[in-house]
Amino acid sequence: MAGTSFKTAVDERGAKRMKKLAVGILAHVDAGKTTLSEAMLLTGGMIRRAGRVDHGDTFLDTYELEKQRGITIFSKQAALKWDEMDVTLLDTPGHVDFSAEMERTLQVLDYAILVISGLDGVQGHTRTLWRLLERYQIPVFLFVNKMDLAAERRGAILKELKEELDENCMDFGTPCTEEFYENAAIGSEEALEQFLETGAVEDSLLGQMISSRQIFPCYFGSALRVDGVHEFMKGLGSYTRMPDYPEPFGARVFKIGRDPQGNRLTYLKVTGGRLSVKDAFGGDKVNQIRIYSGDKYETVKEAYPGTVCAVTGLAQTAPGKGLGAERLVSLPVLEPVLMYRVELPEGIDAASMLPKLRQLEEEAPELRLVWEEAKKEIHAQLMGEIQMEILKSLILQRFGVDVAFGERSIVYKETIAGTAEGVGHFEPLRHYAEVHLLLEPGEEGSGLAFATACSEDLLSRNWQRLILTHLEEKEHKGVLTGAPITDMKITLVSGRAHIKHTEGGDFRQAVYRAVRQGLREAESVLLEPFYDFSLEVPERFTGRAMTDLERLKARFEAPMIDGGQAVLRGSAPAACMDGYQAEVTAYTGGQGRLDCAFKGYGPCHNPEEVIAAAGYDPDADPENPCGSVFCSHGAGFIVEWDQVKEYMHVEAMSAAGGQTPKLRTDARQDAGGGVPGAARRPSSEERFIGTDEVDAILARTFHANQKSDSHASKKRWGSRNKASASGPLPAGSYAESYWRGSASHAGGTAPAAASFARGSAGEKKQDPPDTREDYLLVDGYNIIFAWKGLKELADINIDSARGRLLDILCNYQGMKKCNVIAVFDAYRVQGHATEILDYHNIHVVYTREAETADQFIEKFAHQNGRKYRVTVATSDYLEQIIIRGQGCGLLSARELEEEIEKMSSYIREECSRPESGAKRYLFDTVPEEVKRQLGASERV
Repeated sequence: MAGTSFKTAVDERGAKRMKKLAVGILAHVDAGKTTLSEAMLLTGGMIRRAGRVDHGDTFLDTYELEKQRGITIFSKQAALKWDEMDVTLLDTPGHVDFSAEMERTLQVLDYAILVISGLDGVQGHTRTLWRLLERYQIPVFLFVNKMDLAAERRGAILKELKEELDENCMDFGTPCTEEFYENAAIGSEEALEQFLETGAVEDSLLGQMISSRQIFPCYFGSALRVDGVHEFMKGLGSYTRMPDYPEPFGARVFKIGRDPQGNRLTYLKVTGGRLSVKDAFGGDKVNQIRIYSGDKYETVKEAYPGTVCAVTGLAQTAPGKGLGAERLVSLPVLEPVLMYRVELPEGIDAASMLPKLRQLEEEAPELRLVWEEAKKEIHAQLMGEIQMEILKSLILQRFGVDVAFGERSIVYKETIAGTAEGVGHFEPLRHYAEVHLLLEPGEEGSGLAFATACSEDLLSRNWQRLILTHLEEKEHKGVLTGAPITDMKITLVSGRAHIKHTEGGDFRQAVYRAVRQGLREAESVLLEPFYDFSLEVPERFTGRAMTDLERLKARFEAPMIDGGQAVLRGSAPAACMDGYQAEVTAYTGGQGRLDCAFKGYGPCHNPEEVIAAAGYDPDADPENPCGSVFCSHGAGFIVEWDQVKEYMHVEAMSAAGGQTPKLRTDARQDAGGGVPGAARRPSSEERFIGTDEVDAILARTFHANQKSDSHASKKRWGSRNKASASGPLPAGSYAESYWRGSASHAGGTAPAAASFARGSAGEKKQDPPDTREDYLLVDGYNIIFAWKGLKELADINIDSARGRLLDILCNYQGMKKCNVIAVFDAYRVQGHATEILDYHNIHVVYTREAETADQFIEKFAHQNGRKYRVTVATSDYLEQIIIRGQGCGLLSARELEEEIEKMSSYIREECSRPESGAKRYLFDTVPEEVKRQLGASERV
């Protein structure tokens, strides 16, 4: 046990004897939520003295940041025993910036206490909380606080609660009266019959009506003065019911945290069966079960249904996920709408900082860190300014790095307006997968839903499950601005696998491409976040307020005038409301108040402007290719999204007349990959691309990007007159900017024995000597299957062939004196990270999962093609096009083999040729240092 002990009832006997409940306290900020928690713990005898928020000594606000700010930032729990109840009291953040933290806690609540300020009544965030409680179907007790300052407003507040929240909000402060029972009888027919027969309603029926959200009990008091708290807790004990839990084990994870020692904590609620130490989940074992109360805890060996606890030892858990019989809980409604660039101090590498920030993202998933590979930048989604300041403090406290946030932008999303079929095919050499997806628009706010309607005659159940997993694992980008897609249903309707060549990674590529291809065909709609707002200003400023709201593209109701104050309510784009609070404060002299709450996403009010500002080219996104990869005679070629359906091996739904898709009858057997071929194929002269053809393609592509009058040839492998001229590569692509400026360097491939010299042999002007360091990148498996001897060895044992190639390259490096990097494709290995090792005098790279050797080489060429003299050895003609576009040298597999043989022959000849007119002695080849050590300074 850590810290001081406390009294709780968590043993098996107590679990059977006492009513175990998880009760959360929610409120708009400054309504007195934490103060009520203190009063309840004091009344229950759990603490000796109630702390105060303004004094920084409350039992639950244990973090230094919370004490400094005077607000709750992190949800915490306390153990409370009262009237034969064993209550886990969960205190949640009240500030809107930490709403996501609060919403995650709702997933484990049996009851909620909603605290209302008697001075302010129902506020903007109060309405948001009420909608969430309704969505999660949580029974609610209301406590109207600060009544010592608003005693005369009791009737008015009750009326407001009925009008703003629910008409069945009832005053439980005066029970057992005829009026009380008469109001309760309105809630249900059973209660009405009981009231007519007996003149009362039994407590058990009242408790049943509360748990089914037919009535909502309201209590009034002052938490600071502990006035009315005893009556409130008595009602809580009388009218709550412990849920019925099933026998099979289940648990809901609602939070991830870390203790001061850095141990990962999984906060969960047991919803069935029993959780024990050493229970295993997905390869991980529970090491400890901790029952927290404030910042102290005690350990137990078992946890029973209804227990809220933290466990150590589980590394694969995440908020919202279930264990055992529990399934994934619905995704949160509240989410950040602002994106900020994380600015790091000088000398701090963004790539090395990212894994540390991922720890915070794990604890607060709403952060949604985004890594922009091209710019080497980290971006974070935040709810607002307060959360930003807290995050800065946390990063400084935990990692010792003082970060800043800059370049704020709105988080947009995309959806579609109609139905479309997306198809994806991935078939480089020795790989195969094809996927057909039906994309349909969903209801507003529905998020993404995935389903399958594919016959198992076409695709086995295991492959279908894997495809659904790949759909769910990635945040798919739209094609308008590259924003995440939402409010869609994606259904697997068809697909195809190969009995020998298909691996899980192949379907990942096919799925991603199918989604993108479908989005390119569909009519996309740009969405932006909207706020619900309540604007309260003095009556004389009504006209100014209405004019402002029209300017801000808001939709609002007619103003309500009461007591000299005007209230306007409606919704408006978040982008337009940014900074308006400061305007309200200025023109009302501090008498106006604006409350905003996230409503959801809706069609953007200025899509053309936003799309133009984003400048996103969907065909030039290397991480999200739209085209598909097909195979012909052992080499892959790209088909762009608008032609890909002509190549598919399974008919598209449109071609099948809406019927179940079937295999094309004109599909042929491919000579290269040994898998079904496409209906249309590249002609024989297109199987190999020479240097001149590569240069010609680059030249045509460059002029096509410049929108010249010339038109590029539309060969299957060739460029098209578009920004992304030759289409994306199998596992990544290139941007248009890669091509610009590189066409002028697109000379022919250097001769085999010319030390990787670059440029055309026909150039008239002599270039200055190139003193850059030489790098040779070898596409390992491409070379193995291109060289006859290695291919025959690979048919027997691929490891032996790989080892033989590495030995050959080691010898070559010794002759050539350049840096040699052999790259091998490990993208099918689940969970594999990029592995770089030294093999004698060369470097060997095994790519990470979902990354092909092509992609690694292209990335290396793009990043280092100007800094070093880079040459790539490959016979993949698509890769040749891209490599030349980076201004790098190129060797085909045949040319590399010829050069190695020529240099080996030359060395053999030199070593065997005697020096004319001189004898050769052993000591001639011994270094001078060795000679001195042996005491031989001269040859006698």
